[in-house]
Amino acid sequence: MSRAARLLELLQLLRRHRRPVTGAALSAELGVSLRTLYRDIAALQAQGAPVEGERGLGYILRPGFTLPPLMFSGEEIEALVLGSRWVASRGDDKLARSARDALAKIRAVVPPALRDELDASTLLIGPPPGHAATGDDNRLELIRRAIRAGRKLTLTYQDGNGTPSTRTLWPFALGYFEHVRVLVAWCELRQDYRSFRTDRIQKLTIEESAIPRKRAALLREWKLRQQIPE
Repeated sequence: MSRAARLLELLQLLRRHRRPVTGAALSAELGVSLRTLYRDIAALQAQGAPVEGERGLGYILRPGFTLPPLMFSGEEIEALVLGSRWVASRGDDKLARSARDALAKIRAVVPPALRDELDASTLLIGPPPGHAATGDDNRLELIRRAIRAGRKLTLTYQDGNGTPSTRTLWPFALGYFEHVRVLVAWCELRQDYRSFRTDRIQKLTIEESAIPRKRAALLREWKLRQQIPE
């Protein structure tokens, strides 16, 4: 790997970490010595990259830093195409359209050789199951909007036994599975985390009031309870 490619890879690694990461961990991921890693960090800082930290404490890339269009690897191209095709096939109308638009934007900025690889990707998504969740596109759009805005949701929900209840939720995640879509939220009624199938939501309202905690904190705490790795 050339030094230029290694520096770009180091930037990508730093972007992947939200908290300071030690030089030892970075050097192990890159497959270089710790001495080389320190030289690379210094080179990035000298070129204006906002890498903060020091030896023994760890390094982090300051939020807001954006990279110019990068040369994607073949595997990265395949991952982008496969993920976009899955969302276009399984997502609701608005999300599917956004996936196609995002792929078109990527196609417009990559070099011609990579554009050809993108167009010729042979990783395909099979047809969605015939009994997949349908008809709740508007609910999904409202839920995503509430999550992005950090607003509470009030909904009327019918459980598996057909029993209705009204809940006020702090929504923070939306899971897309083959047959169902699942809202994950803190439920004020139960004072605990709960999951709700979107096809069982009878009525849905976005409230004016904001959720009292950051959604990233809710997601992190929920993952810990579910023993889901970061």
